[in-house]
Amino acid sequence: MVWRLLGVLPQFLSSIRLVVYQMLTMGVRSLPLIILTSVFTGAVSAWQAAYQFQNFVPMRYLGTAVGKAVVIELAPVLTALVVAGRVGASIAAELGTMRVTEQIDALEVMGIDPVRYLVMPRVVSGAVMLPVLVLFSDFIAIMGALVVAVVMVHLPATTFLNGVKLFFHMSDMYAGLFKAAIFGIIISLIGCYQGFQTRGGAEGVGRSTTGAVVIASVLILISDYLIATALFRV
Repeated sequence: MVWRLLGVLPQFLSSIRLVVYQMLTMGVRSLPLIILTSVFTGAVSAWQAAYQFQNFVPMRYLGTAVGKAVVIELAPVLTALVVAGRVGASIAAELGTMRVTEQIDALEVMGIDPVRYLVMPRVVSGAVMLPVLVLFSDFIAIMGALVVAVVMVHLPATTFLNGVKLFFHMSDMYAGLFKAAIFGIIISLIGCYQGFQTRGGAEGVGRSTTGAVVIASVLILISDYLIATALFRV
């Protein structure tokens, strides 16, 4: 499937309407869930960091710790896992149903390449929209952490925000967005592959949906480690 996908990628402009529709489905409609997840991710990060810092590290570095953790690790990984549960399962269920009802076979009979028509728009959309969702997640998580720092830890907002800026590097942001693009490709590819391999009616669709979420989640964590070791040197 990956080999066939690479062959049809140059034709994505001719399928731009399909790509835009998938961007709407995978990106815009995932925003409410991402916002909710990100608020509490930032909040618990600030609270746990404050707990770990007490009596050891000055609280003015709270923003630094939360900002680094969110931008590099928490926002990309947690956003990808949430999207894998929502979008990856949806892709596998949709394409799996099309497989067992022979709609994919019908596309091939009509001379339409199912990889170009079904897989390519979803993979392109995943690669584009995951970084966008992570940008939203970065901002919302830091705002959630700011609220906790001000209300619960009684840290001035300017001190927290100065801490966020203190050791902020654009390379950290780029690394998080690069991770997100890879995660988006993984989620879309696994969902499409599981859907195309569906057999056995409704029961098979259920297995494919479960497999898409589990495999994508595991690959996200493995690729996160591999990318981190490649990009960040200790």
